[in-house]
Amino acid sequence: MKPPLSLLNPSMLSGSGSLMWFRKGLRVHDNPALEYASRGSTCVYPLFVIDPHYMVLDPNAYSPGSTRAGINRIRFLLESLADLDSSLKKLGSRLLVLKGEPSEVLIRCLNEWDVRKLCFEYDTDPYYQALDDKAKNYASAAGIEVFSPVSHTIFDPADIIEKNGGRPPLSYQSFLKLAGEPSFSLSVELSWMPPVGDVGRCEILQVPTLKELGYVEKHQDEFTPFRGGESEALRRLRESLSDKEWVANFEKPKGDPSAYIKPATTVLSPYLKFGCLSSRYFYQCLKDVYKNVKRHTSPPVSLVGQLLWREFFYTVAFGTPNFDEMKGNKICKQIPWNDDDKLLAAWREARTGYPWIDAIMVQLRKWGWMHHLARHSVACFLTRGDLFVHWEKGRDIFERLLIDSDWAINNGNWLWLSCSSFFYQYNRIYSPISFGRKYDPNGNYIRHFLPILKDMPKEYIYEPWTAPLSVQSKAKCIIGRDYPKPVVLHDTASNECRKKMGQAYALNQRLNGRVSEEDLRKLRRKFDEDEDKQEPKPRRQRQKLIK
Repeated sequence: MKPPLSLLNPSMLSGSGSLMWFRKGLRVHDNPALEYASRGSTCVYPLFVIDPHYMVLDPNAYSPGSTRAGINRIRFLLESLADLDSSLKKLGSRLLVLKGEPSEVLIRCLNEWDVRKLCFEYDTDPYYQALDDKAKNYASAAGIEVFSPVSHTIFDPADIIEKNGGRPPLSYQSFLKLAGEPSFSLSVELSWMPPVGDVGRCEILQVPTLKELGYVEKHQDEFTPFRGGESEALRRLRESLSDKEWVANFEKPKGDPSAYIKPATTVLSPYLKFGCLSSRYFYQCLKDVYKNVKRHTSPPVSLVGQLLWREFFYTVAFGTPNFDEMKGNKICKQIPWNDDDKLLAAWREARTGYPWIDAIMVQLRKWGWMHHLARHSVACFLTRGDLFVHWEKGRDIFERLLIDSDWAINNGNWLWLSCSSFFYQYNRIYSPISFGRKYDPNGNYIRHFLPILKDMPKEYIYEPWTAPLSVQSKAKCIIGRDYPKPVVLHDTASNECRKKMGQAYALNQRLNGRVSEEDLRKLRRKFDEDEDKQEPKPRRQRQKLIK
């Protein structure tokens, strides 16, 4: 598409400056806020604010990074910013980086610079909603035009909720019916931008390095293989789309969670999270592929279906108060989860004694990413499958360590996988033994991420505690010394979890969801009493496993 004349001919520009506030949407392609900021302006200030809320080093955190973001995500963001700066320079502009509380920095810039338009991408995340309200209120009072288009998602969540009578749809199928076919035009591709205006007394920074932010990277044998930025996003997109048969036949449940040399997905989620890749552009590209093949899969399992799952969670999250909590969340089952920090730490630090679970958690720490079925396995294990630890605790760890951590999707998935909302078949449990073995009988994934087990025979790789001591010695891995014993016995723990979930569901049904703190305390006491009454070796029952 050709850009409009005003973007090609600087002599035709008139009016004053625009401020383009980047947060997500770290791209030049399909960026309607950036296009509008450039249109008819004599100068454009492309601004990104280093937010201490996310970026300040926390020396007491359990792994390198800030309180809210692990070092992998911070690195990915900085790479994305450097790539955006490079793209803007090709258009005759550059990225202006400042540090501080974003709304305060933004207001200072609006005061200091000659700005008549404030442009930024609309964001449904509660944190950004609060920032945006401050910015919009100030700009409106100062007579500055505000343009904040919806372009991080394909649909406007508010529109879907309005169509549903002011309530978010609570099932994927009802969302699809309400949404229908999307109607959008991709933003005009820029070939030139107005120059940056006079920045006055503002101290403009270059895109900082990790070291400049105070991060000292500890020695690690492996780092995330995923580089941030729009250029890398578009390269990965082209690579995925080049295999039209793979795109057409993609079915989410059939992916291999143990594939790590070449992951069995597009790995475009972190680029969508930061807006390095436009979800609207991705959607259009997939539709173009579908037009040129004889047959293709359909939602919910297709690649388009995966994008629409993202839209579903964004919509429900936007329309549900306290979506990220159990308390005060009307769509969340009230369950008296364990408050066991030792079990949580064992899970987080890959010390559960279940190699499949621990290998996934090592991949999370090292890469900041793992396959969605691997995420399902460890989330189920932590919550309703084995440890019965609160889903909010696991959510917090995923939120910090994942490079594609997304407020709506992360919370939605934890609600789903803990059977707190959306999905209620709590009897279906991912086995920490047989589920991984189905995909990777030799245990190559485990051997890679848990090298202490690299010489363990495949017969024992998923249950090393069952190996004879002679086998353990030969493999140079004594269970209980070199690698931990299981923190729980899966057969026993999963049966106990089912009983607890059944009683919690019954309580929610009896009280029609209006469960009080005292109700939860009573049920918690009952769980404790039942555990005290159990025999030392409870009878093992047949398990219903997801196979």
